[in-house]
Amino acid sequence: MIIGFDADDTLWHNEDGFQASHREFETLLSDYGGPTAIEERLFEIESRNMPKYGYGVKAYTLSLIECAIEISDGHVSTAQIASILDLGHALLDRPVELINGVTDVLDELGDHTKMIITKGDLYHQLSRIESSGLRTFFWQTEVVAHKDPATYQRLLDLHGVDPSNFVMVGNSLPSDVLPVMEIGGKAVHVPYHVTWAHEHHDGDHEAPTIEHLGDLPALLADWGLR
Repeated sequence: MIIGFDADDTLWHNEDGFQASHREFETLLSDYGGPTAIEERLFEIESRNMPKYGYGVKAYTLSLIECAIEISDGHVSTAQIASILDLGHALLDRPVELINGVTDVLDELGDHTKMIITKGDLYHQLSRIESSGLRTFFWQTEVVAHKDPATYQRLLDLHGVDPSNFVMVGNSLPSDVLPVMEIGGKAVHVPYHVTWAHEHHDGDHEAPTIEHLGDLPALLADWGLR
């Protein structure tokens, strides 16, 4: 059995940094609109830009700048644009902070072949994987543009893995759970305390949900995967 792990908000903290950055952005632009208006405009802009920019800090920063220009009707100052760039640099420079218990779980799952499958900016994600100290736990690391059924199928085909012999573990239902189940694999949902608006999913699903990654070994044992 091959176990795939998402990275952001599954192995290490991520979204809380974006949330803090977003609050600073709202404060920076408070003369041009309230938090709700800014949040709604940014969501629209990010949705529009994803096909062109993909995911990650760089895409986010470009969308922040575009949002600032739009919501201020072009009156945003160069100093404010510089402050927005500083928000992006701070996210890029943010040290990797592992979620509690991650290394213990990976140690406990030592007999299983493990992969990281994450989406985002290639350079930034590879850098975080290396600086996390987790690289040696994993057989393969893959940074992808999208996490959809076709992408998972392509990766599994590339590495000669049948979906029936694959389990994906992650915090996002739309990215980590539902696409894998659609191609015949198993998936485990490990919610993070905050979810990016673009990763929300309100529908039903049949995947097991565990409160903490530390519960994963017992779940796999219940499935007969020791």
